Amino acid sequence: MPALDSRVEDLAARLSALGLATRVELHTTYTSIEAEVPEALSAESWREVLEVVAEADRFGLFASSLTGRTLWAAVIKAVPATGDVRGPGRQH
Repeated sequence: MPALDSRVEDLAARLSALGLATRVELHTTYTSIEAEVPEALSAESWREVLEVVAEADRFGLFASSLTGRTLWAAVIKAVPATGDVRGPGRQH
């Protein structure tokens, strides 16, 4: 299993264990994990959630009076290595 998949699965499983329903979305350059955050989440639970998402490459929170609070975390996909790092047009 690629390292990306295991990181994403680990983060999603740990958020689920804290009582958040998660969803994973694949994007071109990253994979995101999103979860709706209930209004009644305790301060201790927030601390635990933040410890989990801090292990992602990026994370944040969308808050709206219409849709509530959505926590997101992103794991960036590795850029494949190439044989020439000089770029196009610079090959000899």
